[in-house]
Parts: sequence; C-alpha cells; structure tokens
Amino acid sequence: MRYLMFIKHKELDHAQAPPKALMDAMGEFVPRMFASGVLKETAGLKPLRESVRIRSSKGKLHVSDGPYTETKEVVGGYAIVEVKTKEEALAVATEFMELHRVHWPEFECESEVRLIEGM
Repeated sequence: MRYLMFIKHKELDHAQAPPKALMDAMGEFVPRMFASGVLKETAGLKPLRESVRIRSSKGKLHVSDGPYTETKEVVGGYAIVEVKTKEEALAVATEFMELHRVHWPEFECESEVRLIEGM
C-alpha cells in the first residue's frame, strides 16, 4: 500500500533554517528509509509566495498568485511510502515527527497520513 504523508505548519520565514541537529537527524533518517525500500519520494515545498492556485467556482476557473492572506497552515513537504499496513505507515510518520519534536521543539506542526487510491 502506498501512503502520502505531508507535514503542515505555519508559513516559515525561509531566512531561518531548521536547526542543524534536525538536519543531521534527517540526514540519517531519509537515506535509511530509501535504502529499506519504504520511502519512494520526498521533498520540501517552496513558500506560498512562489505558488499559484487555480480554483473552480460558479462554472469558471480563477487563478491567483501566492501568498494567500487567509492561509493559516501550509503543506511544507511530503513523502510517499510503500508499506504493508497502515500501522507501518504510522510508524514512519511518527518517527519523522519525533525527530522534529526532539530537535526543534518550538516548531509546531502536524503530519497527515493518507492512503493513495490506485487508478
């Protein structure tokens, strides 16, 4: 089963980098997950000021450039994992979140884990 995991948080000031300890921990976690075959793809996302939204409303498409004043949280990054059970997916997401809790405790975020539907 493939799961999409993403991390949501307040828009970051991209001038402030994550702590070195977190980056070091992620530098161990990510290659280990790729080597195990569980992690298939992962990336961070650029800030909202570099984004575009296309919304369908009342039969028309509306395009707007970021940033968006009404946005309280953003999706900051994602990962696609392939595991046998939901519990395995939750274990990967929990380990990822634990790295953030330990190495950047003032950073408030949440991770959402969603099963990818096959086509």
